[in-house]
Amino acid sequence: MSFNPLKEKGTSIEKQLRSWHDIAKRPYNKAFVDCYSRCRQIFLNGIEVEACNFKRNLSRMLDDVETNKIVSAMRRIDDMHQTTVNWLIPYSQSVLESTLAYEQIAVDLTSWLAQNEPDDYVRETFNFGLLEDFDHLYRYAQWYYMTEGELPDNILQGQTDVFPGRPTQHHHNPNEIRLRKAYNKETASPQTKVNILTLVSAEQQTHNFYAEHGFMYGNDVLRRTYAEIKDVEEEHVSMYETLIDPTETVWEKLVIHEYTEVCNYYNCMKDETDERLKSIWEEFMMHEIGHLHIANKLLQKFEKRDAEEIIGDTTYDPCTFKSQKEYVQNILENEVDKRLDGTDKMSYTTINKLPDDWASYDFQETVNADGAPTEQTIILIQENIGYDITTADEALQKKEVKILEKGLQKIVQAPNTVQPKEYKE
Repeated sequence: MSFNPLKEKGTSIEKQLRSWHDIAKRPYNKAFVDCYSRCRQIFLNGIEVEACNFKRNLSRMLDDVETNKIVSAMRRIDDMHQTTVNWLIPYSQSVLESTLAYEQIAVDLTSWLAQNEPDDYVRETFNFGLLEDFDHLYRYAQWYYMTEGELPDNILQGQTDVFPGRPTQHHHNPNEIRLRKAYNKETASPQTKVNILTLVSAEQQTHNFYAEHGFMYGNDVLRRTYAEIKDVEEEHVSMYETLIDPTETVWEKLVIHEYTEVCNYYNCMKDETDERLKSIWEEFMMHEIGHLHIANKLLQKFEKRDAEEIIGDTTYDPCTFKSQKEYVQNILENEVDKRLDGTDKMSYTTINKLPDDWASYDFQETVNADGAPTEQTIILIQENIGYDITTADEALQKKEVKILEKGLQKIVQAPNTVQPKEYKE
């Protein structure tokens, strides 16, 4: 970024209120939108939800009415931003289509952040989560084909591969071993702080989307697949958020939140190919620069410090969306056997070095007692049509795929009764 947001004027909060017509804008056309424009829209929705949630919790801790008025005014604008961004999704975009986009974000965003993260431990944590998100994309792609008769590239547009990563049934761990070592706020790079908050926001929004939409399908295995993967997203949020220094004050955190919003809106504006969406990202970036100035004034008032001490005098690109196939393939080949250590060291190990009493074994045995829905998904598609969906299968890509195939017809017509042979009720 070529400018210091603390030196930019931005838009004053008094000029940020908009009409309902401007708040609820026309959605994009799902048939023509670029896959990464769709990713930016979903991603920025998560950034705004995180901003609103943080300020709401901050308001609950404030006993200064005048300060609370300021925080509440900022939150109201963030909430209106969130409405605008979220309402850009067309009603015709199915839950599974949005889900594939959520997982494309998880794969390509986490890959980008890992490659642009200066802290080795934080990078290792990002890479660990990456292979789990990659496998989630593979599982959901099967359901998109089984229920809607479409290949995943209808949404992914060839930018993100679909094949198995670390199997989802092995992702389940007690949260206490997901906890990571926090960075030191005095020595950590501002880039690290922005990267982590960016990924926390994205993962939390993914969890929320699955929680709010996963029940909307009739097939029990699909519903439970959403439940299973949603639970992994809970683990991811727990893992990433504990990388944040808990000793940061609320005013430091407010500055970092506003700074993260500015960085992400700037980056989305810079990369956006849709001129209408680009103008929205630019407008909201200017709003968030105004919010950053307010956060700086509150930091100066309560701590006699300046925001530049925390975020520096430049900005970063935390959310560049581009194809990450080569990077993902390398991580898949070299780190698929990595596991959480489960000791106080909060480190990583490999599957062949796990002790017999590793805490996750009992946990996985309990949650997978009747079979992991994500594994039952693969059994279901293979038993009914003879193969699973991967973008590595060139023959499949050339094949004309129709919803009328006999196996798929059975699933669509009897969503509550067609189950894999190994399925237990």
